[in-house]
Amino acid sequence: MKNPVIALVGRPNVGKSTLFNQLTRTRDALVADFPGLTRDRQYGMGRVGPVPYVVVDTGGLGEPDDATWHHMQRQAMRALDEADIVLLLVDARIGVTPGDDALAREIRERGKAVWLVMNKTDGVDPDVAGADFHSLGLGKPWPIAAVHGRGVRQLIEAVLADQGFDEESQAQGNEAIDTRGIPVAIVGRPNVGKSTLVNRLIGEERVLVYDMPGTTRDAIKVPFERDGQAFVLIDTAGVRRRSRVHETVEKFSIIKTLQAIEAARVVIMVLDAQQQISDQDAHLIGHVMQAGRGLVLAVNKWDGLEPNARERIRRELDVKLGFLDFARPRFISALHGTGVGRLLEEVVRVDESACRELPTPELNRILKEATEAHQPPLVRGRRIKLRYAHQGGRNPPTIVVHGNQTSSLPASYKRYLINHYRKMLRLWGTPIRLELRTGDNPFSGRRNRLTPRQERKRARLIKHVKRK
Repeated sequence: MKNPVIALVGRPNVGKSTLFNQLTRTRDALVADFPGLTRDRQYGMGRVGPVPYVVVDTGGLGEPDDATWHHMQRQAMRALDEADIVLLLVDARIGVTPGDDALAREIRERGKAVWLVMNKTDGVDPDVAGADFHSLGLGKPWPIAAVHGRGVRQLIEAVLADQGFDEESQAQGNEAIDTRGIPVAIVGRPNVGKSTLVNRLIGEERVLVYDMPGTTRDAIKVPFERDGQAFVLIDTAGVRRRSRVHETVEKFSIIKTLQAIEAARVVIMVLDAQQQISDQDAHLIGHVMQAGRGLVLAVNKWDGLEPNARERIRRELDVKLGFLDFARPRFISALHGTGVGRLLEEVVRVDESACRELPTPELNRILKEATEAHQPPLVRGRRIKLRYAHQGGRNPPTIVVHGNQTSSLPASYKRYLINHYRKMLRLWGTPIRLELRTGDNPFSGRRNRLTPRQERKRARLIKHVKRK
């Protein structure tokens, strides 16, 4: 039996995302005292006792508040169609509004099992506040305080028991959101086509797309499968330069984007072919490399470009992103689908390179070839010796090299070794980390004690030198 799907709907700023975080025991949904913060559908897994469930957070409905309202409403209606249970959240401190009444009618017309949930009951008499909501015709409202978790567990237990979802009904097998697969974060500046690319890859309007920078605010996880390979796409908010970020909500969105990079195994960096490659693009790519994640460059909006514009963007890739010689750019059009299919093939190749197991004999053979072709430099008259190597980790591939005086090895020689390993092992699309280790000298800090005969000889020598 599949897990029950619970959709959270309501007007803006009634506490849907706060309740989502309480039900999933996560902080996946952004929460702020700001109406219209959530725009896309956000899915999560929760469990009360033995019964797991799927929770769907939606954008606020009821009254249009900005240009994206119609798109948000379409996303929320899809969540209603998918749901087994609908929780209609209302604000106990405001009372019934025309938006609440319109939502109640819409849910009744769809014939869904609906529960009226009255949030923000701290400091409010639930009986007095709830009397106003009987006019919605959805029965007695259930009082909760989502921000403190008060009444949330009792609510879900009652909802699942009323709909017949219990331990016995779930014993036949559960279908949950499959979060296995290759986690792929899609990052870039605002309005470069990240959400359009997600929708094109999965073949449906899963995340909200609008011709306005900053449409996506949360990091939205979208599991899907292509040709037998599972992926988890993470659509992120656009990252601008720090000097242009003023809203607190945007700062939290950027934090979510950086966390998505850390959680991913491969990052698709989306560039706009109709704009110049900026320092912010290079800075964001540098963060991806510092995190050690596999990288795929996707140059979007390639269709319709003049030959001169295409040559310009190729030159900028060579000049401004010349340090990314290991990442091959893919030229795509997310809107029309050109080159998008090859993008996932590149993601799989990069992930295989990042997670490959490297045999120790092969690493030592390559190290020997590299040092024979170009010896390490001299340090204070002594040659640096690199003796043997082995793998120290995966994703990113980490190669540990042992030797003497390795702390004095120049950065240029480290780059030479990394490039040689990359070429011989064909590790494309992923950074390689090189760790250098020097064995401890067992006689370091110890002085030899002289015998009485050696002491007499030393004294004679010093006396001879002074006489001279």
